[in-house]
Amino acid sequence: MSKKIPFETLKQTIKKALLNAGLSEQQAEICSQIHSESSADGVESHGLNRIPRFVEYINKGWINLQGKPVLTGAKGAVENYDGQLGIGITNALFCSERAVELAKVHGIGCVALKNTTHWMRGGTYAWKMAEKGFVSFAWINTEGCMPLWGSDEPSVGNNPFCIGLPRKKSPVILDMAMSQYAYGKLGVYRLAGKELPFPGGYDKNGNLTTNPGAIEETMRALPVGYWKGSGLALALDMAAAVMANGKCGSDMNAKTGGSCGGCCQVFIAYDPYIFGEESEIQNIMDRRVEAVHNAHPAEKGKTVTFPGERTVMTREKSMKEGVNVDEVVWSQVEQIAAGNTDTKDIASS
Repeated sequence: MSKKIPFETLKQTIKKALLNAGLSEQQAEICSQIHSESSADGVESHGLNRIPRFVEYINKGWINLQGKPVLTGAKGAVENYDGQLGIGITNALFCSERAVELAKVHGIGCVALKNTTHWMRGGTYAWKMAEKGFVSFAWINTEGCMPLWGSDEPSVGNNPFCIGLPRKKSPVILDMAMSQYAYGKLGVYRLAGKELPFPGGYDKNGNLTTNPGAIEETMRALPVGYWKGSGLALALDMAAAVMANGKCGSDMNAKTGGSCGGCCQVFIAYDPYIFGEESEIQNIMDRRVEAVHNAHPAEKGKTVTFPGERTVMTREKSMKEGVNVDEVVWSQVEQIAAGNTDTKDIASS
Protein backbone atom coordinates (compact mmCIF):
# COMPACT_ATOMS: atom_id res chain seq x y z
CA MET A 1 0.00 0.00 0.00
CA SER A 2 1.15 3.54 -0.70
CA LYS A 3 0.18 7.04 0.31
CA LYS A 4 1.11 10.65 -0.40
CA ILE A 5 3.39 12.67 1.86
CA PRO A 6 4.17 16.40 1.43
CA PHE A 7 7.72 16.90 0.17
CA GLU A 8 8.85 18.94 3.17
CA THR A 9 7.41 16.37 5.60
CA LEU A 10 9.24 13.63 3.74
CA LYS A 11 12.51 15.55 3.80
CA GLN A 12 12.33 16.50 7.48
CA THR A 13 11.48 12.93 8.52
CA ILE A 14 14.38 11.54 6.52
CA LYS A 15 16.66 14.22 7.96
CA LYS A 16 15.70 13.29 11.53
CA ALA A 17 16.35 9.64 10.72
CA LEU A 18 19.80 10.45 9.34
CA LEU A 19 20.69 12.67 12.28
CA ASN A 20 19.75 9.82 14.62
CA ALA A 21 21.96 7.51 12.56
CA GLY A 22 24.96 9.76 13.26
CA LEU A 23 25.17 12.09 10.28
CA SER A 24 26.16 15.71 10.88
CA GLU A 25 23.64 18.52 10.34
CA GLN A 26 25.20 19.33 6.95
CA GLN A 27 25.38 15.70 5.84
CA ALA A 28 21.79 15.05 6.90
CA GLU A 29 20.55 18.18 5.12
CA ILE A 30 22.26 17.27 1.85
CA CYS A 31 21.30 13.59 1.91
CA SER A 32 17.69 14.17 2.97
CA GLN A 33 17.28 16.61 0.08
CA ILE A 34 18.69 14.15 -2.47
CA HIS A 35 16.71 11.17 -1.16
CA SER A 36 13.51 13.23 -1.13
CA GLU A 37 14.14 14.52 -4.65
CA SER A 38 14.62 10.95 -5.87
CA SER A 39 11.29 9.85 -4.41
CA ALA A 40 9.56 12.96 -5.75
CA ASP A 41 10.92 12.17 -9.21
CA GLY A 42 9.40 8.70 -9.01
CA VAL A 43 12.62 6.86 -8.15
CA GLU A 44 11.38 5.57 -4.79
CA SER A 45 13.84 2.68 -4.89
CA HIS A 46 16.78 5.04 -4.34
CA GLY A 47 14.93 7.68 -2.33
CA LEU A 48 12.97 6.90 0.82
CA ASN A 49 13.27 3.14 0.30
CA ARG A 50 17.05 3.23 0.75
CA ILE A 51 17.05 4.86 4.18
CA PRO A 52 16.66 1.69 6.32
CA ARG A 53 19.45 -0.04 4.40
CA PHE A 54 21.66 3.07 4.59
CA VAL A 55 21.23 3.13 8.37
CA GLU A 56 21.94 -0.61 8.53
CA TYR A 57 25.22 -0.08 6.67
CA ILE A 58 26.21 2.70 9.07
CA ASN A 59 25.47 0.41 12.04
CA LYS A 60 27.63 -2.32 10.50
CA GLY A 61 30.53 0.08 9.96
CA TRP A 62 30.38 -0.22 6.18
CA ILE A 63 30.06 3.55 5.77
CA ASN A 64 32.62 5.93 7.24
CA LEU A 65 30.72 9.07 8.24
CA GLN A 66 34.01 10.96 8.55
CA GLY A 67 35.23 9.84 5.12
CA LYS A 68 35.69 12.52 2.47
CA PRO A 69 37.26 12.52 -1.01
CA VAL A 70 41.06 12.82 -0.84
CA LEU A 71 42.97 13.79 -3.99
CA THR A 72 45.37 11.00 -4.99
CA GLY A 73 46.43 12.25 -8.41
CA ALA A 74 45.83 14.95 -11.00
CA LYS A 75 46.91 15.65 -14.56
CA GLY A 76 45.38 18.44 -16.62
CA ALA A 77 41.64 17.91 -16.88
CA VAL A 78 41.69 14.64 -14.94
CA GLU A 79 41.63 14.07 -11.19
CA ASN A 80 41.49 10.93 -9.05
CA TYR A 81 40.07 10.73 -5.51
CA ASP A 82 39.87 8.17 -2.72
CA GLY A 83 36.41 8.34 -1.13
CA GLN A 84 37.52 6.72 2.17
CA LEU A 85 34.25 4.75 2.21
CA GLY A 86 32.42 7.99 2.96
CA ILE A 87 28.76 8.73 2.29
CA GLY A 88 28.09 7.93 -1.36
CA ILE A 89 25.91 10.96 -2.03
CA THR A 90 28.29 13.58 -0.63
CA ASN A 91 31.30 11.93 -2.27
CA ALA A 92 29.58 11.83 -5.65
CA LEU A 93 28.30 15.41 -5.41
CA PHE A 94 31.83 16.62 -4.67
CA CYS A 95 33.29 14.74 -7.63
CA SER A 96 30.60 15.78 -10.09
CA GLU A 97 31.14 19.40 -9.04
CA ARG A 98 34.90 19.01 -9.52
CA ALA A 99 34.31 17.63 -13.03
CA VAL A 100 32.31 20.77 -13.87
CA GLU A 101 35.01 23.06 -12.45
CA LEU A 102 37.66 21.28 -14.52
CA ALA A 103 35.48 21.57 -17.63
CA LYS A 104 35.18 25.32 -17.10
CA VAL A 105 38.97 25.52 -17.43
CA HIS A 106 39.74 22.78 -19.95
CA GLY A 107 36.47 22.34 -21.87
CA ILE A 108 36.22 18.85 -20.42
CA GLY A 109 36.70 17.51 -16.92
CA CYS A 110 37.02 13.94 -15.73
CA VAL A 111 37.02 12.84 -12.10
CA ALA A 112 37.51 9.22 -11.09
CA LEU A 113 36.58 8.14 -7.57
CA LYS A 114 37.58 4.92 -5.83
CA ASN A 115 36.84 3.36 -2.45
CA THR A 116 33.42 4.97 -2.12
CA THR A 117 29.90 3.74 -1.31
CA HIS A 118 26.51 3.66 -3.03
CA TRP A 119 25.70 6.96 -4.78
CA MET A 120 21.96 6.19 -4.60
CA ARG A 121 20.26 7.54 -7.77
CA GLY A 122 22.92 7.95 -10.45
CA GLY A 123 20.72 10.34 -12.38
CA THR A 124 21.12 12.88 -9.57
CA TYR A 125 24.60 13.77 -10.80
CA ALA A 126 23.62 13.91 -14.47
CA TRP A 127 20.83 16.32 -13.51
CA LYS A 128 23.19 18.47 -11.43
CA MET A 129 25.81 18.77 -14.18
CA ALA A 130 23.20 19.42 -16.87
CA GLU A 131 21.59 22.14 -14.76
CA LYS A 132 25.00 23.83 -14.65
CA GLY A 133 25.12 23.80 -18.45
CA PHE A 134 27.37 20.79 -19.13
CA VAL A 135 26.99 17.55 -21.05
CA SER A 136 27.66 14.79 -18.54
CA PHE A 137 28.58 11.13 -18.38
CA ALA A 138 28.68 9.19 -15.13
CA TRP A 139 28.82 5.55 -14.19
CA ILE A 140 29.64 3.20 -11.33
CA ASN A 141 30.82 -0.37 -10.89
CA THR A 142 29.21 -2.72 -8.40
CA GLU A 143 29.55 -6.20 -7.00
CA GLY A 144 28.08 -9.06 -9.03
CA CYS A 145 24.28 -8.90 -8.92
CA MET A 146 23.42 -9.97 -12.47
CA PRO A 147 24.49 -13.01 -14.53
CA LEU A 148 26.93 -12.51 -17.36
CA TRP A 149 25.38 -13.80 -20.57
CA GLY A 150 25.83 -17.55 -20.56
CA SER A 151 26.05 -17.77 -16.76
CA ASP A 152 23.34 -18.72 -14.26
CA GLU A 153 24.85 -16.95 -11.23
CA PRO A 154 25.45 -13.28 -10.32
CA SER A 155 28.77 -12.52 -12.01
CA VAL A 156 28.69 -8.84 -13.00
CA GLY A 157 27.17 -5.64 -11.60
CA ASN A 158 24.26 -3.85 -13.20
CA ASN A 159 26.60 -0.82 -13.27
CA PRO A 160 24.29 2.18 -13.87
CA PHE A 161 25.27 4.58 -16.67
CA CYS A 162 23.98 8.15 -16.96
CA ILE A 163 24.10 10.82 -19.68
CA GLY A 164 22.89 14.38 -19.23
CA LEU A 165 22.26 16.97 -21.95
CA PRO A 166 21.80 20.61 -20.84
CA ARG A 167 18.78 21.52 -22.93
CA LYS A 168 17.44 24.77 -21.49
CA LYS A 169 13.75 24.01 -22.08
CA SER A 170 14.10 20.71 -20.24
CA PRO A 171 17.30 18.64 -19.84
CA VAL A 172 17.57 15.23 -21.47
CA ILE A 173 18.68 12.79 -18.77
CA LEU A 174 19.33 9.09 -19.34
CA ASP A 175 19.73 7.05 -16.16
CA MET A 176 19.86 3.32 -16.70
CA ALA A 177 21.08 0.17 -15.03
CA MET A 178 22.49 -2.63 -17.16
CA SER A 179 19.71 -4.93 -15.95
CA GLN A 180 16.20 -4.61 -17.36
CA TYR A 181 15.12 -3.54 -13.87
CA ALA A 182 17.43 -2.37 -11.09
CA TYR A 183 17.02 -4.35 -7.87
CA GLY A 184 15.58 -1.29 -6.18
CA LYS A 185 12.87 -1.15 -8.83
CA LEU A 186 12.14 -4.86 -8.33
CA GLY A 187 11.62 -4.07 -4.65
CA VAL A 188 9.20 -1.26 -5.49
CA TYR A 189 7.06 -3.59 -7.58
CA ARG A 190 7.21 -6.35 -4.95
CA LEU A 191 6.19 -4.01 -2.13
CA ALA A 192 3.29 -2.77 -4.25
CA GLY A 193 2.21 -6.33 -5.02
CA LYS A 194 2.60 -5.75 -8.76
CA GLU A 195 3.98 -7.77 -11.64
CA LEU A 196 6.63 -6.22 -13.88
CA PRO A 197 5.40 -4.75 -17.20
CA PHE A 198 7.98 -6.89 -19.07
CA PRO A 199 10.01 -9.97 -18.06
CA GLY A 200 12.90 -8.84 -15.88
CA GLY A 201 14.80 -12.02 -15.07
CA TYR A 202 14.65 -15.73 -14.34
CA ASP A 203 12.82 -17.72 -11.66
CA LYS A 204 14.24 -20.77 -9.85
CA ASN A 205 13.21 -22.99 -12.77
CA GLY A 206 15.19 -20.93 -15.25
CA ASN A 207 12.15 -19.35 -16.87
CA LEU A 208 11.79 -15.66 -17.70
CA THR A 209 9.31 -14.07 -15.31
CA THR A 210 7.51 -10.85 -14.47
CA ASN A 211 7.43 -11.77 -10.76
CA PRO A 212 9.85 -9.34 -9.02
CA GLY A 213 10.19 -11.48 -5.88
CA ALA A 214 11.16 -14.54 -7.90
CA ILE A 215 13.97 -12.57 -9.56
CA GLU A 216 15.19 -11.19 -6.24
CA GLU A 217 15.32 -14.77 -4.93
CA THR A 218 17.45 -16.12 -7.78
CA MET A 219 19.43 -12.91 -8.37
CA ARG A 220 19.20 -13.73 -12.07
CA ALA A 221 18.22 -10.30 -13.34
CA LEU A 222 18.00 -10.00 -17.12
CA PRO A 223 20.69 -7.83 -18.78
CA VAL A 224 19.34 -5.13 -21.10
CA GLY A 225 19.80 -6.29 -24.68
CA TYR A 226 20.71 -9.77 -23.43
CA TRP A 227 24.40 -10.35 -24.35
CA LYS A 228 24.88 -6.68 -25.27
CA GLY A 229 23.89 -5.45 -21.82
CA SER A 230 26.07 -8.10 -20.24
CA GLY A 231 29.07 -6.98 -22.29
CA LEU A 232 28.43 -3.31 -21.60
CA ALA A 233 28.15 -4.00 -17.85
CA LEU A 234 31.52 -5.75 -17.87
CA ALA A 235 33.17 -2.98 -19.91
CA LEU A 236 31.82 -0.25 -17.59
CA ASP A 237 33.02 -2.22 -14.57
CA MET A 238 36.55 -2.51 -15.91
CA ALA A 239 36.70 1.07 -17.23
CA ALA A 240 35.71 2.50 -13.83
CA ALA A 241 38.25 0.33 -11.99
CA VAL A 242 41.06 1.17 -14.43
CA MET A 243 40.33 4.91 -14.52
CA ALA A 244 40.11 5.14 -10.72
CA ASN A 245 42.82 2.53 -10.01
CA GLY A 246 40.37 0.89 -7.63
CA LYS A 247 38.31 -2.25 -7.20
CA CYS A 248 36.59 -4.08 -10.02
CA GLY A 249 33.36 -5.99 -9.45
CA SER A 250 35.02 -9.32 -8.67
CA ASP A 251 37.18 -7.59 -6.02
CA MET A 252 33.99 -6.38 -4.34
CA ASN A 253 32.51 -9.88 -4.52
CA ALA A 254 35.40 -11.12 -2.39
CA LYS A 255 34.81 -8.66 0.46
CA THR A 256 31.65 -7.93 2.42
CA GLY A 257 30.80 -4.25 2.43
CA GLY A 258 27.20 -4.10 1.35
CA SER A 259 25.91 -2.97 -2.01
CA CYS A 260 28.63 -0.97 -3.81
CA GLY A 261 30.97 -0.99 -0.82
CA GLY A 262 34.40 0.11 -2.06
CA CYS A 263 33.18 0.77 -5.59
CA CYS A 264 34.56 3.10 -8.28
CA GLN A 265 32.74 5.94 -10.04
CA VAL A 266 33.54 8.18 -13.00
CA PHE A 267 32.19 11.69 -13.66
CA ILE A 268 32.81 13.48 -16.96
CA ALA A 269 31.60 17.02 -17.75
CA TYR A 270 31.87 18.51 -21.22
CA ASP A 271 31.31 22.12 -22.30
CA PRO A 272 28.74 21.89 -25.13
CA TYR A 273 29.66 25.30 -26.53
CA ILE A 274 33.31 24.66 -27.42
CA PHE A 275 32.59 24.33 -31.13
CA GLY A 276 29.28 26.15 -31.49
CA GLU A 277 27.36 29.13 -30.20
CA GLU A 278 24.82 28.50 -27.46
CA SER A 279 21.92 29.27 -29.79
CA GLU A 280 23.21 26.74 -32.34
CA ILE A 281 23.68 23.97 -29.81
CA GLN A 282 20.35 24.56 -28.12
CA ASN A 283 18.67 24.52 -31.53
CA ILE A 284 20.19 21.13 -32.29
CA MET A 285 18.73 19.69 -29.10
CA ASP A 286 15.35 21.36 -29.63
CA ARG A 287 15.11 20.02 -33.18
CA ARG A 288 15.87 16.51 -32.02
CA VAL A 289 13.34 16.65 -29.19
CA GLU A 290 10.70 17.96 -31.58
CA ALA A 291 11.33 14.94 -33.80
CA VAL A 292 10.94 12.66 -30.77
CA HIS A 293 7.55 14.19 -30.01
CA ASN A 294 6.53 13.85 -33.65
CA ALA A 295 7.44 10.15 -33.83
CA HIS A 296 4.27 8.16 -34.50
CA PRO A 297 3.08 6.59 -31.21
CA ALA A 298 2.51 2.86 -30.99
CA GLU A 299 -0.54 3.55 -28.82
CA LYS A 300 -3.18 5.97 -30.05
CA GLY A 301 -3.47 9.17 -28.04
CA LYS A 302 0.03 8.86 -26.52
CA THR A 303 3.11 10.99 -27.17
CA VAL A 304 6.64 9.63 -27.43
CA THR A 305 8.84 11.19 -24.74
CA PHE A 306 12.58 11.71 -24.28
CA PRO A 307 14.60 10.48 -21.26
CA GLY A 308 13.90 12.72 -18.29
CA GLU A 309 10.66 14.23 -19.63
CA ARG A 310 8.34 12.06 -17.56
CA THR A 311 10.60 12.63 -14.56
CA VAL A 312 9.80 16.34 -14.68
CA MET A 313 6.08 15.56 -14.96
CA THR A 314 6.29 13.25 -11.94
CA ARG A 315 8.23 15.86 -9.96
CA GLU A 316 5.63 18.55 -10.63
CA LYS A 317 2.83 16.21 -9.62
CA SER A 318 4.65 15.21 -6.42
CA MET A 319 5.13 18.83 -5.40
CA LYS A 320 1.42 19.53 -5.89
CA GLU A 321 -0.18 16.32 -4.60
CA GLY A 322 2.50 14.86 -2.32
CA VAL A 323 5.25 12.31 -2.81
CA ASN A 324 4.25 8.68 -3.23
CA VAL A 325 5.67 6.46 -0.46
CA ASP A 326 5.27 2.82 0.48
CA GLU A 327 3.48 2.67 3.85
CA VAL A 328 5.72 -0.08 5.25
CA VAL A 329 8.94 1.75 4.37
CA TRP A 330 7.50 5.06 5.59
CA SER A 331 6.71 3.45 8.94
CA GLN A 332 10.27 2.10 9.19
CA VAL A 333 11.79 5.51 8.49
CA GLU A 334 9.45 7.15 10.99
CA GLN A 335 10.74 4.70 13.60
CA ILE A 336 14.33 5.64 12.82
CA ALA A 337 13.38 9.32 12.97
CA ALA A 338 11.84 8.66 16.39
CA GLY A 339 15.15 7.26 17.65
CA ASN A 340 14.99 3.53 16.86
CA THR A 341 18.05 2.97 14.67
CA ASP A 342 18.21 -0.77 15.36
CA THR A 343 17.40 -1.96 11.84
CA LYS A 344 17.02 -5.58 13.02
CA ASP A 345 14.10 -4.54 15.23
CA ILE A 346 12.66 -2.45 12.40
CA ALA A 347 12.90 -5.29 9.92
CA SER A 348 11.02 -7.64 12.26
CA SER A 349 8.35 -5.15 13.27
